[in-house]
Amino acid sequence: MPVINSVRRVGHRVVDSIWRLGVASRFLAMTLLQSGTSFHRFQLIVKEMFSSGVMSLIIIGVAGLFVGMVLGLQGFETLKRYGSESALGSLVALSLVRELGPVLAALLFASRAGSAMTAEIGLMKATEQIAAMEMMAVSPIARVVAPRFWAGVISMPLLAALFSAMGVFGGYVVGVVMIGVDEGSFWSQMQASVDFREDIINGVIKSFVFGVAVTVIALFEGFDAPPTAEGVSGATTRTVVESSLAILMLDFILTAFMFRGV
Repeated sequence: MPVINSVRRVGHRVVDSIWRLGVASRFLAMTLLQSGTSFHRFQLIVKEMFSSGVMSLIIIGVAGLFVGMVLGLQGFETLKRYGSESALGSLVALSLVRELGPVLAALLFASRAGSAMTAEIGLMKATEQIAAMEMMAVSPIARVVAPRFWAGVISMPLLAALFSAMGVFGGYVVGVVMIGVDEGSFWSQMQASVDFREDIINGVIKSFVFGVAVTVIALFEGFDAPPTAEGVSGATTRTVVESSLAILMLDFILTAFMFRGV
């Protein structure tokens, strides 16, 4: 009997997860179909870009700077063993543009902006603002969800680019200014090794996909949250956890497709 109950619980969770995935896919489709209103009133998107993007600049910039500085220190110690200290610029740039920039920026974006989106929409639902919009024949998807969705999708690649740029600067400060790596070698090696299509464009694609995933998860969890304080709190926690796992899973899938022939 305990075995049967355990199997039943596992099956229930699997079915519930598949059901929620289907509902989330329908939610994304409705958001895309009703996005025309947002683009006709582009100031709504700009306002949400300030909340999700501009307000995340400090944490993204500071984190990128310190990640680049750590890469500079660790990379120099590793390259010194092989007499390749001049390749420090290549190591820092490729690590950030290909992998660390999009992934870490997306994780920080999910923690800061994604959780805020979920809490905001969850509180709107708890205070019956969503129901009031529906009673006045105003679509909550078009008025509330779509502007936040496009703001997150647009902001994410820009934040990832800022993270990578600050990381390269941090690597330069540690490698060239503090340690004494030749400045010309640092920049020339970086310029020669970083390819625009294979590295920069693929990094932008990654950050765009991460932005879609994080924003959809955050908005869906907020829209689906029970209208209670406990429900909003749980939805916010699920946003951070599910977004983090989705970012890491998508990163592996995208990397396998993008760089398998490199």
